[in-house]
Amino acid sequence: MTSLMNALTQGVPLDLLVPGVRTTTASGTGVDVSAYEGMAIAVVQSLAGTGTTPTLNVKLQHCSTVGGTYADISGAAFVEIDDTVGGSVQLIAFNAAAVDGFVRATATIAGTTPSFTCSCVFVGVKKSVG
Repeated sequence: MTSLMNALTQGVPLDLLVPGVRTTTASGTGVDVSAYEGMAIAVVQSLAGTGTTPTLNVKLQHCSTVGGTYADISGAAFVEIDDTVGGSVQLIAFNAAAVDGFVRATATIAGTTPSFTCSCVFVGVKKSVG
């Protein structure tokens, strides 16, 4: 428990998908994770969707440059979110050192007049200097 608490207190959060109401597919701006080491987490949080059969699928992607072509990070897709009461909070762990320099979240939204209030955050530990 002590090592978990130490890691959490050293964690630095970055927005991968800023909090907001989304009605169409959206991608966050890539954030530079090259200064992070070891295991990191991404957390997606969403209120229950509205509309007819709304779905929200969030995945993480990486790229060597912020404006380049992003590719999916293997195993970094969250479980589909729908209109289930209570919404969803999910997390994915991945090795920050094993991805290209920039990471973003992509939210694919489907259904008839779908709407989700959601966000995605990266939390990692910066490399030690010295």
